[in-house]
Amino acid sequence: MALSSRVLLLAVLYILVSAAVGHGGNKRQAVTYDGTSLIINGKRELLFSGSIHYTRSTPEMWPDLIAKARHGGLNVIQTYVFWNIHEPVQGQYNFQGNYDLVKFIRLVADQGMYVTLRVGPFIQAEWNHGGLPYWLKEVPDIIFRSDNAPFKYHMRKYVRMITDKMKEEKLFASQGGPIILSQIENEYNHIQMAYRDLGDRYVQWAARMAVGMKTEVPWIMCKQKDAPDPVINTCNGRHCGDTFTGPNKPYKPSIWTENWTAQYRVFGDPPSQRAAEDIAYSVARFFSKNGTLVNYYMYHGGTNFGRTSAVFTTTRYYDEAPLDEYGLQREPKWSHLRDVHSAIHLCKKALLWGDHDVQMLGKHTEARTFKKPGTNICAAFLANNNSRMSATAKFRGEEYYLPPHSISILPDCKTVVFNTQTIVSQHNARNLKKSKVAKNLKWVMSPETIPTVEQLPVDSRTPKELYSLLKDTTDYAWYTTSIELNPRDLPLREDIHPVLRVASLGHALHAFVNGEYVGSAHGSHDEKSFVFQNAVSFIPGVNHITLLGMTVGLPDSGAYMEHRFAGPHAVTVLGLNTGTLDLTDNGWGHQVGLTGEKLKVYTQAGSHRVEWKQVNGQGPALTWYKTYFDSPEGNDPVAIRMTGMGKGMIWVNGKSIGRHWMSFLSPLGKPSQSEYHIPRSFIKPTENLLVVLEEQKGDPKEIEILLVNRNTICSLITEYYPPHVKSWQRKDSKFRPVVDVVKPAAHLKCPNHGEIVAVEFASFGDPYGACGNFVMGTCNAPTTKEVVEQHCLGKTSCSVPIERELFIKNNDGCPDIQKALAIQVRCGHKKH
Repeated sequence: MALSSRVLLLAVLYILVSAAVGHGGNKRQAVTYDGTSLIINGKRELLFSGSIHYTRSTPEMWPDLIAKARHGGLNVIQTYVFWNIHEPVQGQYNFQGNYDLVKFIRLVADQGMYVTLRVGPFIQAEWNHGGLPYWLKEVPDIIFRSDNAPFKYHMRKYVRMITDKMKEEKLFASQGGPIILSQIENEYNHIQMAYRDLGDRYVQWAARMAVGMKTEVPWIMCKQKDAPDPVINTCNGRHCGDTFTGPNKPYKPSIWTENWTAQYRVFGDPPSQRAAEDIAYSVARFFSKNGTLVNYYMYHGGTNFGRTSAVFTTTRYYDEAPLDEYGLQREPKWSHLRDVHSAIHLCKKALLWGDHDVQMLGKHTEARTFKKPGTNICAAFLANNNSRMSATAKFRGEEYYLPPHSISILPDCKTVVFNTQTIVSQHNARNLKKSKVAKNLKWVMSPETIPTVEQLPVDSRTPKELYSLLKDTTDYAWYTTSIELNPRDLPLREDIHPVLRVASLGHALHAFVNGEYVGSAHGSHDEKSFVFQNAVSFIPGVNHITLLGMTVGLPDSGAYMEHRFAGPHAVTVLGLNTGTLDLTDNGWGHQVGLTGEKLKVYTQAGSHRVEWKQVNGQGPALTWYKTYFDSPEGNDPVAIRMTGMGKGMIWVNGKSIGRHWMSFLSPLGKPSQSEYHIPRSFIKPTENLLVVLEEQKGDPKEIEILLVNRNTICSLITEYYPPHVKSWQRKDSKFRPVVDVVKPAAHLKCPNHGEIVAVEFASFGDPYGACGNFVMGTCNAPTTKEVVEQHCLGKTSCSVPIERELFIKNNDGCPDIQKALAIQVRCGHKKH
């Protein structure tokens, strides 16, 4: 070969190698797709994903959350990108602290996981204003999320800023980074018809704009049946295996962007639940019907710090997710889903390269089989779709018991390694205990001054609209007016009082007459508007009426969000001798925000700008409370229980941990949220400043600082349960057991490397109940606790076989019943 040819060949090889290597030596990974799956760097993948939003936790929590997601069988983390926190003021960007998107993505990559980046920029997400910055609402002639020039200009600019930032950091898979998918828009089909042609054109434009960013990874649109090529349409919901109409083109894969692990909660809601069994069923169902990626929304919900939650949404977000608000594993949800991932992964080759076949086994039973031609690679999903009755199904000459609403997974088409309805993994219960260090809090108080028209002169004929008045800078705005009454105007009878009535478009208000608190009223998530009316006492002469109008987050959904309104709009006084008095056009003064907010009394410096006095019983409405506490002992997560308080906000060392609202009771007669997360990273070793703004009358003496753990772990299995899925593996295309004897057992493992220090409950027979609340049945083997203690005490983890001969030495008091084994133990760290 001539020298020039050899040099040319080396140059070409250098270019090819350079093109295949990304930032830090990472290999560039082309991401493509077909009707079967995503293809990452030439390799088909089954993808298990979880939503973890960087804004709803802290950088100190991120590594642990991501690690727990990986140990839970996930290989993808999904997050939204939040426009209103990254560009709160037009042209001013913030990517610091728990808004450090790049750091979060790098931490995901460090764990060897992929990322789906939901750029939006509208995200909904129960996030303030759906992620859109408030300043966008004041752009002239703007119509959000439509073929509207001003909106498209700012949307393109923002999407370009985010994608360029990702490119600069080499975070797309095409550059060697972890981002394998990006999402543009969010559930637009819900509102598309409201915009008619403007909506249809907007979808086309948004797709073209996103693809034009040239990220070299696919773009998706969730809940968008008409997603334009090459954008992939995806499903959101609880049962996308049955509700998803499928990709809108045969060459697109089936992707599930939101499998809801519970339901977000709003103030006034009872607890939200979704059984682990139902989620596992939905996942198995989706993959058995050619699904390729499932994402749990949320995998960790976290905390809506400050004022970030959307209208009426609680500060705690998706606490019922596999990782709870504090980042602790919620069992059995976390481990049951880990096990379904393992079972499906054992079927990987059959799912990705096999031919699919469906066989009805009975009225409600079916087998979905995947078999790779020319090989013995075969996997089956046996489903009982009857939600009430169990069934026995015959498949390939064998009989299989199928509990109601369940799917059994057979990675070799004959061995059941997992059933979605039978939980063989452990359970746990969350414990909240008072801190031994952060207790006996010494509270002082400083009431907020109630202004009148003398302090806030009239600046408008009618009360101003609340959203445009506040501009999302605070929850609070004062409205003041005055009326002059003579004795003949007032009722002469002592049992008759005038009534102040205020009609408001939302969200809440407190009313004061002559500086005295006369009551509160509020709307709800479903009905924002409300009417306040209370009896009041007027005096002859000038009377001052002061209203504190409040928002509880901005709207995050629906069409024409730029045309939403809130605040008082009609004020009348009823019951005067002269009849009803309409004060709506009486002339009103206004003030945005509270004096305490402007002075920043929740900070160390600001707290010295007001006078404080000792708390002596219940304080007046609209009062600031202050105390100090030392860091609670140990390393467990920290919470504050707001017993005795009504509504307001909480700060620790100047950082807001969100809104509290104890007085808005659910149908169960309890607050929707009583405990509020204080991240450990917010806390110093000593002298932590705790400030509470209480809008209603309250007494802080009952407030408690708590430690949170899940050290109560349990198991509840029966004799017919399958062995744990970890009993098998697939290696070199061969499916085989990895234990000598494959049989069911109770498996327990303490969190945080603790050890089992006590067996609190053990019964082999017919126990019932749930972890933390087990009950003995009518049948129990007396030696059960002793057997469990022998297997488990002093160990970090243990397995207890479910064998009759292990527990029953002589007579079986109930030989004819199928036995269950229930165990509850307490984990801890013994002092050696």
